[in-house]
Amino acid sequence: MTDAASAGTRMAKHSLVIAGHRTSISLEDAFWTALREIAVARGQSLAGLVAAIDATRGEANLSSAIRVFVLGEIRA
Repeated sequence: MTDAASAGTRMAKHSLVIAGHRTSISLEDAFWTALREIAVARGQSLAGLVAAIDATRGEANLSSAIRVFVLGEIRA
């Protein structure tokens, strides 16, 4: 794997306040970058976008729900 490709797969943990409680989410750098870009394009804060994903994820793990959301946005 090239250095550029491995940089996107590096895991990063971020803490956010979602629905009034602090939570930590681990995602690959590439997903954090895409999620931030989507939030900016929508005029939302990162925490606000993650809260919206959290509210609709059902039983799915939050990190997985974020990855699926980002993939869906990129495909759309």
